Amino acid sequence: MRILQKGFVAGPLLGALWALVMAVTVSVAMSFATGEGFRPGLWGSLVMGALAGAVLLAPARKDWLAAGLTLLGALWVLSGVIAPIHRAEGAGLGATVVAGLIFGAALAFPLARILAGIRPGVLSRHEFEEAVIRFLTGFGYLFFTAIVIIPFYVMVMTSMKSQQQLMLNPLDFTIDLSRGWHLFDSYVQLFEKFNFGRYLWTSFYVSVLTVALTLLFSVPGAYAVARLRFRGQKLFSRGILLIYMVPMIVLALPIYIAYSMVGLRNSILGVVMIYPVTTIPVALYMLQGYFRGLPVEVEEAGLMDGLSRLKVIWKITLPLALPALASVGLYVFMIAWNEFLLAFMLLDDPNKFTLTRGIASLNSSEIPRQHLMAGAVIATVPIMALFLGLERFMTRGLTAGAVKG
Repeated sequence: MRILQKGFVAGPLLGALWALVMAVTVSVAMSFATGEGFRPGLWGSLVMGALAGAVLLAPARKDWLAAGLTLLGALWVLSGVIAPIHRAEGAGLGATVVAGLIFGAALAFPLARILAGIRPGVLSRHEFEEAVIRFLTGFGYLFFTAIVIIPFYVMVMTSMKSQQQLMLNPLDFTIDLSRGWHLFDSYVQLFEKFNFGRYLWTSFYVSVLTVALTLLFSVPGAYAVARLRFRGQKLFSRGILLIYMVPMIVLALPIYIAYSMVGLRNSILGVVMIYPVTTIPVALYMLQGYFRGLPVEVEEAGLMDGLSRLKVIWKITLPLALPALASVGLYVFMIAWNEFLLAFMLLDDPNKFTLTRGIASLNSSEIPRQHLMAGAVIATVPIMALFLGLERFMTRGLTAGAVKG
């Protein structure tokens, strides 16, 4: 540990690790962008990173040093001698230059920030740990961004392929811009031939009804648990989440049998009735915690002014709880929108399919794979837009619902 706390050791070490991360990142990104097989070089990236870490310890302007390292990284990749990134045989000179420049910049400028304040001599524990934390923070951002973006990127690019392109090279995730509007043929065919407009509408109103029924039952239930005193209150409060933890696959067969007996299978009414059963427990658990955090004095003032308990809830508690209601409503909507097991089990009529059930019907050897990916994009984009829109609303609601003391 004491050896690592010396700048001339910590700088090259962190540089070597960061270079390896960047080599993997740039290789993956260039492979997806160009369709060529770029791959990281272990020894080249470690040597380049250690050199960069040592250079950035110099007491000079870090931006000039980083710019010089960017050019050095590009030349190193082009040289092919113990290179940090190995270009594919079919990769052109332009793509290789771009890969080298991106690698050099992604190595030098973030590394200069990571090593800010690091000197060649002995470092204090605080200085060393701060540099390590900056490295881990950068790695964390890259890692979690990659696991979110890469699947979505593959999904979108595949949906824009033709059947011939997928047969030639299913791992080529570039797009042919010369096809023009024909890039979106899969999306057009989904709405023209596979009834996806009806699937979207069905999922939308089923999800909205699920949110309404869930809040209708969970708001008074959560308020009663948080504010009222009755026998078995603590047991009920602790048992709410246990109900949600029961796997739905355990209940699937009893639900299927019961619905078949009463004639609710293959009906939208049956789906709307069963979805809130899966969402009310988690909504109760989330809302009761928020209600407990609201000031009791505000509600007591309303009761002293002559308001009934129901009017206190309607006029005081619910306006203050708008942020919680928005977040719970969004969470419930996402659950209902993405629910697949019950829809797959209960719905057989294509005219009554929800969106997830409709996408599952595309998973067939007779239907091109790009149609399945296009359906997944259609299912993902609306919920992403809704979440980003309501995120701002929740922030404003939280500010407006704050109580000034």
